Amino acid sequence: MKKDTLTDILNQVQAGTLPVEEAVLQIKEEPFEDLGYAKVDHHRELRQGAAEVIYGAGKTTEQILGIVEAMKKHGQETILITRLAPEAAEVIAARYDLHYEEASRIGFLGTLPVPDGKGTILVATGGTSDISVAEEAAWTAEAMGNEVQRLYDVGVAGLHRTLSHLDDIMSANVIIAVAGMEGALASVIAGLAECPVIAVPTSVGYGASFHGLAALLSMLNSCANGVATVNIDNGFGAGSLASRINHR
Repeated sequence: MKKDTLTDILNQVQAGTLPVEEAVLQIKEEPFEDLGYAKVDHHRELRQGAAEVIYGAGKTTEQILGIVEAMKKHGQETILITRLAPEAAEVIAARYDLHYEEASRIGFLGTLPVPDGKGTILVATGGTSDISVAEEAAWTAEAMGNEVQRLYDVGVAGLHRTLSHLDDIMSANVIIAVAGMEGALASVIAGLAECPVIAVPTSVGYGASFHGLAALLSMLNSCANGVATVNIDNGFGAGSLASRINHR
């Protein structure tokens, strides 16, 4: 059940246009649906402000389709699927209108909501190689009702590129800084911006980067204030957190 739906029911009861008994029947909708292989959380949006998202990795195409069907049956208008393999996306697209970004392996059904966040979420990357993770963050934020601005390849190897976008950095309400190698971008941006910065380490880099561990440790040890760090390559987690901040 959506928050707007519950609010509408309560308003009708208050106005006397909906009998209490009928309102109770509508509210008694099961909070989750047990499909055997998954328990689909239909009250996620009511509790947390954003509907449940399907994590595609490790699920069969049939399982993903079953979850999609359960969500659509309960009126979920935008269904986001992360880490979706191209083969599964092809099967799903044959049945539903699926928008799929192969680079970030993210897809969604339905239409993106009209942005209702308080400001702009800026997604910045250190390099072009970080874009796939950044796009997961950006699409997640957009699917959760946010205006997103992308700022790619502005890493510290050429600091003038970062500084040329000071207006964008200073006007954002939340910034997601995506970088591999030594992960310095988050500290640099956080030292310039007054808004919260969410750091996303990526697995981009040479051997001693340890598949993103070096960037993760750098971001966790940032000397700049106001930095929160998510896990390696976790664009979804960053986009979700940014959305919550932007909707407070």
